[in-house]
Amino acid sequence: MSPNKTPAASTINGIDVIRDFAKALPNAPGVYRMMNGGGDVLYVGKARSLKKRVTTYTQPAKLPIRIQRMVHETRTMEFVRTRSEVEALLLESNLIKRLKPRYNVSLRDDKSFPYIELSSTHAFPRLSKHRGSRAEGTYYGPFASAGAVDRTIVALQRAFMIRSCADTVFSTRSRPCLQYQIKRCTAPCVGLVTPESYGAQIEEVKGFLAGNSRDVQASFVREMKEASDSLDFERAARFRDRIRALASIQAHQDINSADLGDADVIAAYQDGGQTCIQVFFFRAGRNYGNRPYFPAHDHSVPVEEVLAAFIAQFYEDKAPPKLVLLSREIPEQALIAEALAVRAGRKVELTAPQRGDKKRLIEHALTNAREAHGRRMVESASQRDLLKKLGEAFGMDGPPERIEVYDNSHIQGAHAVGAMIVAGPEGFIKNAYRKFNMKAPLTPGDDYAMMHEMLTRRFARAVREDQGEGENASESSGAAWPDLVLIDGGQGQLQVALDVIAELAIAAPPPIVGIAKGPDRDAGREKFFMVDAEGKIRPPFTMTPNDPVLFFLQRLRDESHRFAIGTHRAKRQKAIGVSPLDEIAGIGPSRKRALLHHFGSARAVGNAGLEDLLGVTGISKSVAQKVYDHFHSRP
Repeated sequence: MSPNKTPAASTINGIDVIRDFAKALPNAPGVYRMMNGGGDVLYVGKARSLKKRVTTYTQPAKLPIRIQRMVHETRTMEFVRTRSEVEALLLESNLIKRLKPRYNVSLRDDKSFPYIELSSTHAFPRLSKHRGSRAEGTYYGPFASAGAVDRTIVALQRAFMIRSCADTVFSTRSRPCLQYQIKRCTAPCVGLVTPESYGAQIEEVKGFLAGNSRDVQASFVREMKEASDSLDFERAARFRDRIRALASIQAHQDINSADLGDADVIAAYQDGGQTCIQVFFFRAGRNYGNRPYFPAHDHSVPVEEVLAAFIAQFYEDKAPPKLVLLSREIPEQALIAEALAVRAGRKVELTAPQRGDKKRLIEHALTNAREAHGRRMVESASQRDLLKKLGEAFGMDGPPERIEVYDNSHIQGAHAVGAMIVAGPEGFIKNAYRKFNMKAPLTPGDDYAMMHEMLTRRFARAVREDQGEGENASESSGAAWPDLVLIDGGQGQLQVALDVIAELAIAAPPPIVGIAKGPDRDAGREKFFMVDAEGKIRPPFTMTPNDPVLFFLQRLRDESHRFAIGTHRAKRQKAIGVSPLDEIAGIGPSRKRALLHHFGSARAVGNAGLEDLLGVTGISKSVAQKVYDHFHSRP
């Protein structure tokens, strides 16, 4: 692919700008980006012929109203020529997901899915939950939730008695653990099962997860009958329990289709300008759960276009199954199927079934999409009503669209972190959350200094982006500034925020409210601090204990507490595993292990003399000198 960027036209008429670009474009496939005067990407599109596609934007009478608005805002364009239309489609979905242009259908929720991993790098493989990039091993999924994975792993342990412990735990066992006692593991860690027998257990697991559940269950039934006939009732009972465990896995999968194999069932329901897309995951004919999505799009975009854009972006970072069932035909269905096949490295079929069992699966998914859409609309209406009342309570001109809440967490100044959460009409916007690792030296317990650093970094960046100096200024989502800022704290914290606003010379800052806990930290007796028209902090006020706005503010504050404390704990946990020996050049894992085994702790290594260090296996004279100097040359 070869990028091409033509200088923007000097005119402020969007149609003239686009017309000037179109003159120099080739009749070749590629991707185009339309941007406004501030460099924000408005729209990303792909074309079989860049020249013909871009030229259509110069005829506004034939365009929908939303596209006319986009053309009016366009001030410059960028182009990337590709080798094929399929390659253009792949690049387009990647750019939309990364840039999130305002006029595209955008998939906001792109969390990774959990899988079951069966390791392959150990003589005795283990079952575990996996999320993220893959290493060596066999993976089964995706599952719609971590809970579904956990339940399935427990049932598989009961049925096949495969270990789930980490390799580090496995290597240090000297006697069987509780999993062996409750008959969920055959204890390969202490040699109570041979590699051949354990390998047979692994093959049974693979067969079951690959879809051969009937054969596995039939084998267990035969074993149970043979044990019963030979009067070995204890062994027969074990196989009975294993059969029940397999049945429990299937019981959690409310709809199943043995003839379906690997497939995703995707149904879209649209009403009131909002679309819900429900995705069901079937692997080896078993239902691994479902998840609803609510793509961001203009209210005028038809459901077929939303569904097409969703599919292209949904599989941008995950392999599609061989079959994808759709609730309706979509534009460029054959092209999208070809693009998915390129990603997967095999054929992928997209189809909208009209009859039979597959049609019933689609109807089931569509019913779930309709119900999820209804719940979302009710929640959204309630949220907007709360935001309206919140705006009135704080004397704002209208309901806030973006609320930022700030909190911090530390223990006597150690592992200090600041946290920002974001909420809006659709609830918490978790992909906008931010954490701030405190950089400046802090006096233990100095919450004011932490708040000052956090707010300075946050709003200094917003100022830079407004001035076009930020690293991602051209990709700004237009939400750099909040409509309302909530700070966990009273008059002192609010004054810190005002000082930051003054230091950064922000002319029109958003309303800032300090929320102080009530006497004895009682919920419902919070005090609220704000500034008056002259910029001075006015006397605090309270809300009635049963006010819905107060409950909403408590929910925001509790979420900020949760995020701040969770971030602090993660930082503290990470620090626990850090050793002073890690700071010494030339001390790798082997030498570090030798030193710790010899002396017992890093503190003992620091107190050791040079002769003592030389007595450690693998520690040369030069390395011993480095270690000694590291601990004894400090001021």
